[in-house]
Amino acid sequence: MLIDSHCHLEYKGLVEDQAGVLERARAAGVGGFLSISTRQREWDQVIATAEREADVWASVGIHPHEADGHADLGEAALLAAAAHPRVIAIGETGLDFYYDHSDRETQKALFRRHISVARDTGLPLIVHTRDAEDDTSAILAEEMEKGAYPALIHCFTASAGFARTVLDLGLTISLSGIVTFKNASDLQAIAADLPEDRILVETDAPFLAPVPHRGQTCEPSFVADTARFVAQLRGVSAEALAEMTTRNFHALFTKAAA
Repeated sequence: MLIDSHCHLEYKGLVEDQAGVLERARAAGVGGFLSISTRQREWDQVIATAEREADVWASVGIHPHEADGHADLGEAALLAAAAHPRVIAIGETGLDFYYDHSDRETQKALFRRHISVARDTGLPLIVHTRDAEDDTSAILAEEMEKGAYPALIHCFTASAGFARTVLDLGLTISLSGIVTFKNASDLQAIAADLPEDRILVETDAPFLAPVPHRGQTCEPSFVADTARFVAQLRGVSAEALAEMTTRNFHALFTKAAA
C-alpha cells in the first residue's frame, strides 16, 4: 500500500470527479491520501472530504502565495481548525520567492505562526520552499531552538546542501513526480541517498504529473509511478519502497492512526 502524502483533492481537475479519482488511486494500490489546504476558505471543504472518506486526512494552512490575503490570520484560528480529529497536519506553509505573489516579510511572519502551531499541537508542519533556501533553513533552525516540532519539506527540489540542513534538523523529505523528469539528475542523486526513515512520496496533484504522464492532469494514482521510479533509484523493490514510505508516513503523522 502506498500513501499520497500531498494532494489537493478540492482543486480543479480533481474535485469534478473526486470519487473517480479516489477509486482509480485505490485500484493502483494507494491506501491513503493527505488532502492539503492552501487558503482558509478551503478548510471546511478539505475537512468534509476527510470526514466522508475513511482513507483521506486533511491539513489546515496557508500557502505562501496566499499570505497577503491572510496577513491577519492568528494562531487561534489554526489551533481551532487543527483540533478536528481528521486534521493531521499544519500547512502547507513556507516561503516562495520565485513567484513573490505575497510580500516576503508577510510570508515569513505567517510561516513562523504555522511553526508555533505545529509545536503546540505536535502536528507535522508541511513546508513549501522555492528560491528561498537560506531564509527557509534559517527560520526552521531558529524556531527549532525555541522548541522541537515535526516537519517535512514537500515536493523537494532544493539543493543537496539544503537537504543535509533539514535532515540535520530532523525533518522528512517528500518526493513528487519531479524526480522522474529527465532534467532532474541532481534531485535523483539526492533521492537515491536519503535516509530510509526520512522519505515520503507524493503527487501534489493536480500538478506535476510524473513520467509517463507528463502533460496530463496529475492524479493521486500516479504516486505509484513516482514510487516505482524512486525504488529503482534506490535499488529496492517497489513493494519495499511502498512499505518504507507508508511506515514513515505513519511515524510522522501519528494522528492518522487515532
